[in-house]
Amino acid sequence: MSSTNSLTLSVLVAEEQRLLSVDQTMLDDAYPLLEKMDQDMDNGWQLGRSFVQSPSTMERCQVAANRLLTALHTQNQASMTLMAAYILMRLPGVKTVNINSEGEANETMFYDHNDALM
Repeated sequence: MSSTNSLTLSVLVAEEQRLLSVDQTMLDDAYPLLEKMDQDMDNGWQLGRSFVQSPSTMERCQVAANRLLTALHTQNQASMTLMAAYILMRLPGVKTVNINSEGEANETMFYDHNDALM
């Protein structure tokens, strides 16, 4: 019997929690798309009300979390999985993302397996 390696991201939005699993094959297959996302953000990105000229890894993950929030609202499973994959690959050890649902992407927080703020 073979088992698929997968990573799980706990997504908190307001009072709701959702678990998103991303298997290793999807992570491998998504790599070119995730690299393209990084290239798109290399020239700066709007993060909440501010334009960030050179987004850090954390800020890039906040952008992905904001896109994840949109995917949750539109029930776009493919986009949910892709944004979860981005966060899981860029923030090793991440367990939970608490997405700010008020439009302030810079207030989205990430936690590790010890529930410590990353």
